[in-house]
Amino acid sequence: MTILPAFEFDDKILMQGAEISRRLDQLRQEKFPPDAKKKLRKFSMAEVAHYLGVSPNNLKRLHLENKGPAPEVAAGGRRSYTAEQMVELRQYLDRNGRSDARMYVPRRRDGEKLQVIAVVNFKGGSGKTTTAVHLGQHLALRGYRVLTIDLDPQASLSALYGFQPEIDRNPSLYDALQYGEERLPIKNVIRSTNFPLLDIVPANLELQEYEYETPLAMHNSLEGKRFFTRLGRALEQVDGDYDAVVIDCPPQLGYLTLTALTTATSVLITVHPQMLDLMSMSQFLLMLGEVIRGIKKVGANVRMDWLRYLITRYEPTDVPQLQMLGFMQSMLGEEILKHTMLKSTAISDAGLTKQTLYEIERGSMNRDTYDRAIECMDAVNFEIEALIQRAWGRM
Repeated sequence: MTILPAFEFDDKILMQGAEISRRLDQLRQEKFPPDAKKKLRKFSMAEVAHYLGVSPNNLKRLHLENKGPAPEVAAGGRRSYTAEQMVELRQYLDRNGRSDARMYVPRRRDGEKLQVIAVVNFKGGSGKTTTAVHLGQHLALRGYRVLTIDLDPQASLSALYGFQPEIDRNPSLYDALQYGEERLPIKNVIRSTNFPLLDIVPANLELQEYEYETPLAMHNSLEGKRFFTRLGRALEQVDGDYDAVVIDCPPQLGYLTLTALTTATSVLITVHPQMLDLMSMSQFLLMLGEVIRGIKKVGANVRMDWLRYLITRYEPTDVPQLQMLGFMQSMLGEEILKHTMLKSTAISDAGLTKQTLYEIERGSMNRDTYDRAIECMDAVNFEIEALIQRAWGRM
């Protein structure tokens, strides 16, 4: 029997990490030429009508009457619009619609607070990042001004928006939260995305430093003892620029997650309908509740407009999952979203090219698979959008 030779672990993983990073950047350069920046496809007339809340015939009439932005007309008369033109269409309809027409530009009104949605789970692999990225993009397509915050040092959300932290060297939320004199205003770390109305605060590994620095700061300063106010104070600087903030929290109960939850106006907990995941979530909720109760005693104000559980990676034909869903509904009732996030190869297929369902071309995969996935994703996101409207008192 041949004895395996020992090796220097740090040398090997540094070499492999660097090689993976290089190849990922190469893929990015090939997929998004010439500047490695993500672009966004055009949207069909049916899609535009769906997200604007009008009929396709309405849009066709506007085009024939030379009103609003002119779509691109392909062979066979198929019309499509860019995402920027969708924003223009909203503004045109808002100015020229009937007085009893629905509001096409659903921005905050005076007295309506910024909606901050924290997407959380203690367990990795629950679909948290997938949920956060699609929710942010859906709200932007619906006309809301959205800021997404990647609070996970692993930066998966940032990667889906085309940022590669170890190469791009973007500042992250850490630069706006850190305790040193080098702290930046959050507006200095916000980056635009390929979606109009949607910005991002990308993540990088430096965010992990916040977990180490906060307990030291708690011992040394009043500022550290009130760590839970730091994100809220940072967002005050850009409060008037956005209608909603979507935070992708790390899969752990640390200072980053607590900072997000004490800033949030609502919480979305993703959970896979299996017994081990439910057991993990139970421990997460018990631990979180005790920690929140503790920081409330030192001044944290943790009040939510709503809390919902989203069932993810759901397979309706899987009998144990169906039974687990019924078990959860018997305990949590209407706080489980009515719609579930189905397990779909369409999401993983899109992810192969660092894209989401809202970005990828329908014709690039099996159309029935895509249609089922996007219908499910929209149903979840429209339900969450309704909760935002209710929080503003509009429904």
